[in-house]
Amino acid sequence: MVAVRTSPSGANWIKPPGPVAPGLRIGLLGGSFNPAHEGHLHVSLVAMKRLGLDYIWWLVAPQNPLKPVRGMAPLSERVLCAREIARGHPRIFVTDIEGALGSRYTVDTVSGLKEHFPQLRFVWLMGSDSLQTFHRWRNWETLARRIPIAVIMRPGATLAPLSAKAAQRFAAKKVRAARQLADTTPPALVILDARRNPASATEIRARGLGRHGCGVVE
Repeated sequence: MVAVRTSPSGANWIKPPGPVAPGLRIGLLGGSFNPAHEGHLHVSLVAMKRLGLDYIWWLVAPQNPLKPVRGMAPLSERVLCAREIARGHPRIFVTDIEGALGSRYTVDTVSGLKEHFPQLRFVWLMGSDSLQTFHRWRNWETLARRIPIAVIMRPGATLAPLSAKAAQRFAAKKVRAARQLADTTPPALVILDARRNPASATEIRARGLGRHGCGVVE
């Protein structure tokens, strides 16, 4: 669990998941991670390299509002599995910080992180499959105006950068130089294409794959 303390001024102090210093570029990858799998790792490594990120935080959500409670593993188990997947990658930090922030929706999580860690430069990371449904997220347009967004192409969602409502809404805000994204005032959007990893949490659960309940397919 994330440590929370109250300062003399009455404001909550939240322990950051990883190093904090002025100007650090932090990618945020949120989701249920039910379970975490090699696709999450692939997206993270592509984003880290192409965007020039210093670290990536995996934000394991207590409960995704767009996903059913049924079939959702306990938060502690999902966090442990995510750490297993990210093991060996010291620049990826797994956290359940949303609980400490008291946020349920991504727009509130991002606002809370920017308030607590104003010295960091955050970028929101998502697969193109998530871009397809981004317009269903709470206050999605407000979110896009609060944080630059990087979309990493995923199998089965190759048309999302053209057809997704959010992509059309912010088509004029696409950034050509990916490494400048973290320094760009939002709304700002970049599409990253690379070798695509087909791993899917839905398929892993349906087929009962994975090691010790985690998304490591053997």
